Amino acid sequence: MRKHPVILGMVILFVIALLSYLLFYKAGAYPTKIKTFSSVNRIGVVSINGPIYDSLKISEQLEEFANDGSIIAVVLRVDSPGGSVAASQEIYDAVVELRKSKKVVASMGSIAASGGLLVACAADKIIANPGTITGSISAIMQFANFEELLKKIGLKSSVVKSGKYKDIGSPLRDMTPEERKIIQELVDDIYNQFVDVVVKDRKLSREKVLEIADGRVFSGRRAKEYGLIDDLGDMNYAAKLATQLAGKDGKYELVYPRKKRESVFDYLLESAANRLSDSLKEGMESFSGVSYLYYPYK
Repeated sequence: MRKHPVILGMVILFVIALLSYLLFYKAGAYPTKIKTFSSVNRIGVVSINGPIYDSLKISEQLEEFANDGSIIAVVLRVDSPGGSVAASQEIYDAVVELRKSKKVVASMGSIAASGGLLVACAADKIIANPGTITGSISAIMQFANFEELLKKIGLKSSVVKSGKYKDIGSPLRDMTPEERKIIQELVDDIYNQFVDVVVKDRKLSREKVLEIADGRVFSGRRAKEYGLIDDLGDMNYAAKLATQLAGKDGKYELVYPRKKRESVFDYLLESAANRLSDSLKEGMESFSGVSYLYYPYK
């Protein structure tokens, strides 16, 4: 081995790397709990960034904090224009479930519109910056029409269907007035579900909500005037409020969800897969799905 110092050095580096990996892996597998006698209050932070097209990750994080006895309250940091209806509603339900055991304060970032506002409504209190873009209480469903384009390039389509409305919204033809009425009824129903949430959680009259629930957006300051939020402030203000709502005082520490231990290869593969999946979901929602989405974001 002495005759081969390069090989010896590589072996030593390999052993060091292996020991370091095992040390950090064990640290991740058995996270250290903060002692209950600590004077620092632990506030969990769950972030919702970008369009909402999936609820699984956020719901798991909310559940993690719900089961952690050292977390006294949770701040839901929302910086999203909204997204798909189902995913927004599932996160909303997860926050409602979390409130059974923890106080929750929603902190709005640059934008918390449409589905972002819906999710925030599940919290005990909503805080926004004066310049936060919020509102957009509405539902939208869009369809592309390629009929004229196909004619120009000489392509024709044939459809065989088992039901009169099976290809409603097809990009190969215009909708009939009857079909448009069906889609409008669908969008109106989903819109009314949004209005119901705002009326119930913000304790506003339906008439007052309907006056502003036409898709328009507001600044955080105007949203406070309309009763859509409780107060103006930043993330730190929201954390302090969450501490007070939990009946505590003194210093607080922001705690973020644990990250799963994984290899670099797994991380790169998962990141690429998630980006591709999000792009596909966003594309599908744009052309066929109904959304709680502040559309100019796109």
